[in-house]
Amino acid sequence: QINFGSIFLGKVPVYEEVHRCAGQIYGYKGCIRDFQVNHKELFIIDEALEGRNVENCNVPICDYHPCHNGGTCTSDEENWYCECPKLYTGKLCQFATCDENPCENGATCFPKSRRDVVCLCPYGRSGILCSDAINITQPRFSGTDVFGYTSFLAYSTIPNITFHYEFRLKFQLANHHSALQDNLIFFTGQKGQGLNGDDFLELGLRNGRVVYSYNLGSGTATIISKPLDLRLNVHVIHLGRNLQKGWLKVDEQKNKTVTSPGRLVGLNVFSQFYLGGYREYAPELLPKGPRFKNGFQGCIFEVQVRTSPNQGFKSPGTPEGHPNSGRSVGQCKDSPCSLIKCRNGGKCIETGSTVYCDCLTGWKGAFCTETVSVCEPEHDPPHLCQQGSTCVPLPNGYTCHCPLGTTGTYCERG
Repeated sequence: QINFGSIFLGKVPVYEEVHRCAGQIYGYKGCIRDFQVNHKELFIIDEALEGRNVENCNVPICDYHPCHNGGTCTSDEENWYCECPKLYTGKLCQFATCDENPCENGATCFPKSRRDVVCLCPYGRSGILCSDAINITQPRFSGTDVFGYTSFLAYSTIPNITFHYEFRLKFQLANHHSALQDNLIFFTGQKGQGLNGDDFLELGLRNGRVVYSYNLGSGTATIISKPLDLRLNVHVIHLGRNLQKGWLKVDEQKNKTVTSPGRLVGLNVFSQFYLGGYREYAPELLPKGPRFKNGFQGCIFEVQVRTSPNQGFKSPGTPEGHPNSGRSVGQCKDSPCSLIKCRNGGKCIETGSTVYCDCLTGWKGAFCTETVSVCEPEHDPPHLCQQGSTCVPLPNGYTCHCPLGTTGTYCERG
C-alpha cells in the first residue's frame, strides 16, 4: 500500500474522494492498492516512470500478526519488523538455523548462531556432525553444557526393584570444583519425574558430599555422606535398600543408614534408569528436596545392580550393559578435540562426545574457516542500517537500501 501526498493518477479506485474547490482538482491524499488498467495489474512503484512525495502507507501491519515462530512484531509510523527468537531468522522469522539439519545419526541440532549449528551427539557417536562411531566402555559425562542440555545415558527400567536393591558404582570427577556443584549421578522415578507423591530413587553430589534419597510414597528418606576425600582419583559407592531401611557406603567411610517415613515399603518406579543426567533436563522435573541443578561432570563406570541378596550383580540395560539412548557421552580419558583442528584462532570445545569450534570474532563455520559478512548479525561492530532497510555488502564496507519514505546513509531520516 502506498500513501499518495500530491499526485494525480486519473480515474482509479480510491479510499477517499478527490477534493474539488473553485473548479480546481487537488491531488489525492490517501492509500491506493491493487491498481489495474484494463484488468491488468500495474505495480505502482516498479512500473512508474517518475513520482513525487510518495511514501509508505501507514498501515498497522502488526495487527495482522505477520511474524512466525513466536516472533514479536514492532512498528512505527512507517516501518515494521519482526524480533525473532534465538532459533529463527528472516523478515518474518520464517527460517530456523536447524531447518536444513546437517547433523547425522539422530543427533540433536542446536543453533550456535543464526548461520551455524552444534550437533549434540547421541550415544556411540562423536565428531562435528556426529558421523564418527566411538566405543564407550567407561562413559564420560560433561554436566550441563552452554546450551542447557545435560549429557546422559538412559537404560530400560530396572525390574523387580520394589522391595530390595543394591547398587555399586565407581566415579571419577572432572575436577575438584565439580564435586561442589549439585550434580545428578542417577535417577529413576515413578512417572519419569519427581512429581509430588511419586516414588523415586536418586543419587547425586552436593557440596562435596554424596546424597542418596528415595521415596516409597509416604515421605523422602535421605542419607548424606561425609565430604569426599578429593585426593582420591576414583570414588566407590555402595548403596541399597530393603523395604523401608536404606544404607550408603562411600569409599572408606563408615556405613550410614536411614529408615523412610510412613508405612509404605515398596518402591514403584516405571521410568527408565537415567545415568549422569536427564533427557528433558530441568531441575523442576526432579524430586523436591535434593534437587540437583546440573548433570554429572566426569566418568561413571562399573555400574551394577541386583534386586535380591541371593543374586549376582548385573549391569543395567536390555541387553545387559546397553543403554536405550544417550546424549553427549564420550569415552573416559579420550578427547574428541584431539581429532579436530579449528582454524583462525578458534577454540575446540568438547562436552562429552559433542565437539565444536568456538570461533573468534569475524569468523564462522564448522572449523572457523568462513568470514562473517559486514551485513550479518554476528559481525562486530554491527552494521548501522536502520530497521526496515537492507544492508548490502560492498568490497570496502556496505551500503543501506532504504524503504520508501526514508533517506540518509543509514536510512535514518524519514
